[in-house]
Amino acid sequence: MSTKRLKPAELAAHVGEEIGISSWITVDQPRIDEFAHCTEDHQWIHVDTERAAKESPFKGTIAHGFLTLALLAPTSFDILLERLEIKQAMNYGLDKVRFLAPVRAGKRVRNHVKVAAVDDKGGGRVLLTTENTFEIEGEDKPALIAMALVMLMN
Repeated sequence: MSTKRLKPAELAAHVGEEIGISSWITVDQPRIDEFAHCTEDHQWIHVDTERAAKESPFKGTIAHGFLTLALLAPTSFDILLERLEIKQAMNYGLDKVRFLAPVRAGKRVRNHVKVAAVDDKGGGRVLLTTENTFEIEGEDKPALIAMALVMLMN
């Protein structure tokens, strides 16, 4: 996809194409601990570093799947706001999410965003469906793949 900023309606010509790749985000233990606190999900595999080192098949703590999913908004909006001429982008929901590999504490992830569908809703609104693949640095399998819906407004 070109680096020219596109109007939302112009996205239809780019269905099936990658629109961008986010910057890397480190998923470290303090981030995991904060997420556990906010969601009250304190499972030992996420927050007990000593026990996880001994008992986990991953030899350490891993991020909550929903923590990785929560990174979808900042990573995709960063890409969309950089590449599109829009006044506003609003989270409209998810169609499908699959958690494929755990993110070990300290690893970095980034989002590969592909245009999956574009639906003109009229009145300057376009519903964009994106396929989001979260790469884990240095690993073959992605952390997750999610189909996300974003309402773009002119």
